[in-house]
Amino acid sequence: MASTETHSITAAESDRGERLDRFLASRLNGLSRSRVKALIEEGQASRDGTTVREPAEAVRPGSTYALATPPPRPASPVAQDIPLDILFEDRDLIVLDKPAGLVVHPAPGHAEGTLVNALLGHAGDEMEGIGGEARPGIVHRLDKDTSGIMVVAKTQAAHEALSAAFMNRDLDREYRALCWGVPQPPEGEVNAAIGRHQTDRKRMAVVERGGARQGKHAITRYATLEAFGGAALLRCKLMTGRTHQIRVHMAHLGHPLVGDPVYLRRVPAAARALPDEAREAALAFPRQALHAASLRFRHPATQAMLEFSSEPPADFQALEALLRG
Repeated sequence: MASTETHSITAAESDRGERLDRFLASRLNGLSRSRVKALIEEGQASRDGTTVREPAEAVRPGSTYALATPPPRPASPVAQDIPLDILFEDRDLIVLDKPAGLVVHPAPGHAEGTLVNALLGHAGDEMEGIGGEARPGIVHRLDKDTSGIMVVAKTQAAHEALSAAFMNRDLDREYRALCWGVPQPPEGEVNAAIGRHQTDRKRMAVVERGGARQGKHAITRYATLEAFGGAALLRCKLMTGRTHQIRVHMAHLGHPLVGDPVYLRRVPAAARALPDEAREAALAFPRQALHAASLRFRHPATQAMLEFSSEPPADFQALEALLRG
């Protein structure tokens, strides 16, 4: 089996100020600049032993840069026997309840053990190549630690129709979320563009449309289903589908999701309003408390209206019960 190779280069004075991706690509034969850029963004590059993730970083003379080049991943994901909680299946599609912790498709750091691997193990040849070799059947995503309902295509026609439905918002999606504090007003709409964070590429942020950092139109409607003083149970409806949309919008309102490892930056003041046991459980919750609770869409072949719902997983419900007291 091929192993990861690491290449080290010490920058000279003549390299000062050059873009890191251009500098490394010019010194490493056989690697394109786009490939080098992707490796840097994956965390495979370092400067004097410290990881760097910004391809446009200016090269510093005298510094030693290292770039790790992992062996190529298989062009097509492999089938794996991973249990799935299937709510509905026919010749055109599968509707399933994704558990928290399951990555949707192979990516750096998650080459196997994903939903795609499980789908190939379940449906075999039916799934191969539908919508593309790398992500067969996938028409929308849930974050790794978000649980809930997803629909997957089993035919190319279904993939195209479902993809169009998501693009045109010709369907209904609702989520359940536990957030810190109680939003005021208790029901409302967040209309704020979302784009890549200025300094942290792993995060998204609310940005001004048309500004230096162009954001994409994003609307989330929320309603407080139950208030717990220092936290609240929300119903959230996506009117658009941006990366981390609910998580970003609720953090923008000052009510980040309980357990969110990316957008909850400090212990919220609202935590003081909770009883000790509930506060400790909420602060220790290991993931964002977000669940895709329902999905309603038109079947791409029969045109029948389908609707599915699921309860949040046990850890979410246990925390909810503690907050309720």
